[in-house]
Order: sequence, then C-alpha cells, then structure tokens
Amino acid sequence: MSSCKQLLDALHAGVHDQSLASLYALDGTQDSLTRARARACHVVQAFIDSFSPSENAPATLFSGPGRTEIGGNHTDHQRGHVLCGSVDMDMLACAVPNGAGVIRVQSEGYPPLTVSLDELEVKPEEANTSTALVRGVAAKVKELGYPLTGFDAYITSTVLSGSGLSSSAAYEVLIGNILNHFCCGDHLDAVQIAKIGQYAENIYFGKPCGLMDQMGSSVGGAVAIDFADPASPVVEKAGYDFSQSGHSLCIVDTCSSHGDLTNDYADITFEMGSVAAYFGKTVLREVPEQDFRAALPSLRVGCGDRAVLRALHFYDDDRRAVQEAQALKAGDFPYFLSLVNASGLSSALHLQNTWSTASPKQQAIPLVLAQGAELLEGTGAIRVHGGGFAGTVQAFVPDEKLKAFKAGMETLLGPGKCHVLHIRPQGGCVVAE
Repeated sequence: MSSCKQLLDALHAGVHDQSLASLYALDGTQDSLTRARARACHVVQAFIDSFSPSENAPATLFSGPGRTEIGGNHTDHQRGHVLCGSVDMDMLACAVPNGAGVIRVQSEGYPPLTVSLDELEVKPEEANTSTALVRGVAAKVKELGYPLTGFDAYITSTVLSGSGLSSSAAYEVLIGNILNHFCCGDHLDAVQIAKIGQYAENIYFGKPCGLMDQMGSSVGGAVAIDFADPASPVVEKAGYDFSQSGHSLCIVDTCSSHGDLTNDYADITFEMGSVAAYFGKTVLREVPEQDFRAALPSLRVGCGDRAVLRALHFYDDDRRAVQEAQALKAGDFPYFLSLVNASGLSSALHLQNTWSTASPKQQAIPLVLAQGAELLEGTGAIRVHGGGFAGTVQAFVPDEKLKAFKAGMETLLGPGKCHVLHIRPQGGCVVAE
C-alpha cells in the first residue's frame, strides 16, 4: 500500500485513471474522468488535513455506491423477486489503519464520530445515527471471528439524500469494505458484506429494512434477487451493459417530502399481509397465485378492495422482476423497457403509491410521470422510484431525447432536479491503494 502522499501523487499522475474510469466515467468522456480524479485527490488531501497521518501510514481509497431499484416495487417485504443495480453516485473514503482501537470517521459536512472497538454493544441512544451503523458493522465483523483494528476515514458523498438511492446502504457497504480489507484479508464476499450492513441497520440503527438496498450497493451491476429465503437470498447478476442500450438512466427529484409517510408505507405491508393471513400465511410469496385469484370475491369482503389491488400488484410485479432480468440477460432492451412501463402503471393503479391520501393536494409524482411521458413521446420508460408517495421518479431516456427530457423536467421542478446516472459494474470495492 502507498502512503497518503504517494497515493495522492499517483492519483494526480493518472496512475489510477483506469480504476476511476470504470466507476465514474461510464459515459466515456474525459470530463467525467477529470472530475473523478479531482474528487479522489480531494478525499486524500482532506484526510491528510483532518487526521495528520504519519509519513508512512498506508492509505486506501474505498467506494460504497448508491443503488437504484429497477424492478419489483414493494415485492421484497413479501419475499418476492427484485431487480436492482449499483450506480455511479457513491460514498468515497480515504482510510488508514490507526492502531488505536477506535474507528474515527469524518464525513464531509458533518461532525466527526468515534467508535471504540471495546464498546460494540447496541446503544439505544445512537438509533438512527451513522455512529450506530459503524458500531453495528464492526460488531458483526467481530462476531464472525475476525480480529478488529481501528482506522481513520474521511468520507465524501454524491449519493442524493432522500432520492431512493439508499445512502444508508452505501455507508454500511463502505464501512464493511474498509473492515474487510483491513481486518478480514478481503475474505468477505459482497453478499456477506450486504448482510452485515442489514444487520447493522436492523439491530443498531433501528430500521427493519429488507436486504435489497445493501445487495444493490454491494454486489454491483444489475442484480436479480430472489428473497424466498430472506436469510439466504438467491443473487444473480443480470450481466447487461447499460452503456450499450442507447438510453440514459435519470432520477428525477420531484421536490416532495418523505416526511409523515410512515403510515402509508406501513399500510402497504399490512394490507398485503392481511391477504396472506386470509390463507393462514405470513407473506404473499407463500400463497399460490391461483388460490389468491380464486378467492377474490371473498378477499374483497374480508380485506377490502385496496388490499386486493395491492396483492394483485405483488403477483404481477414479482413476475415482471424475473422477466426484466431475463430480458437483460437476453439483450432484449425494448422488452425490458415495456416491462418497466408496465411496472410503473401497476404501481400507480394497483399499488397506489404515487401520492398519499393524507395529503391529496400534493401529487408531484403523478405530475412528473405525466410530464415525463409527454417528453418521452412513447419511447423509453418511466415509473415511480423506490418506496413512493413522494421523492423520486426513474426514467430510461433515449440518448437523443436526453437533453430535451432534462430541460423539460428542470423547467417544471427547478435546476439540478434531473440527475443522469449510470449502472456501474462494480459494487462496494477498493478503488486504489
């Protein structure tokens, strides 16, 4: 490994340009590579300024990417199928072992945090904090039998807050990769690191999330996941190069808030669960679809029409997620786009997660979907992104329409609200050392 100064000099000299290009210059432009190099140099220099490392301290650059949900909207909590992917917005860290028995993290723009490796028990007062995630990841790595060593890290992030790109999973995967490299000899694979991140978020952070976010960040590329056994999900890469599709991935910020939507999200899980409970099951994956459809008249009475519609969405979108992965494997991008559009329509009409009945005047997502569809003129695909009710919209836009689409979205919502992303082939990783 190089010292901080040696790493910084190598980055300036372009020694690590190939690694940087594979993560951050997926559009193939020199401008993107230049920005990526400058950002990497900034992180190393900021580490030096923040921690004043010894002259020979070995430094390493790590990345934890954000993730985008591609297929399977609200199917994971019913043990269904999803399709997700890591993106080129990430958390980038320069880290150095400190031999001090503590983890010290300075995230750009936030107060520093310190976690003692002698105090890895759950601390309720840390719920919903980054400190809890660091402590939880470290605790799980220790539980797996690896001797821990402390480190210092400086982190900068391009993962959009509230965008559905899952900044918490990116953070967990980043910390997991640092510990894997410094403490585990890189023996942990991407799936193990994802599970460690989920453990930290569930037990230490206090959020009962599924595993999709961490898998999408950790594994890399487009990833098909079957959650039939949530303890051992089946993970398979779709193996498609999105840069060859002739389309750009856009995430559009609708400028609507996720605040006060807890009940809306809980209602989806509760209502799908009520349909499963009608058959004596816990989740819809356990109920054969033919049994569900045969019981529709009784389910309407026992569970209500919205619950039935949401269950109908689960069965259809669960199947679509599998078909989307198959379409990508076969290189059939037009069929893939048709499935994305069908998923979006089902989310709007059956799942009903594009706006909240608690705030009927706030319907930013339906408005953006309508305007986006007009700009696409029957091409590409557009749908609600992630949990829904507020937040973001996802669109696959033909490259020749990208300029007009971006301009149209930002005329409606304001500058900087349409973000062009790329599905990157690598998940959490060592970038340079």
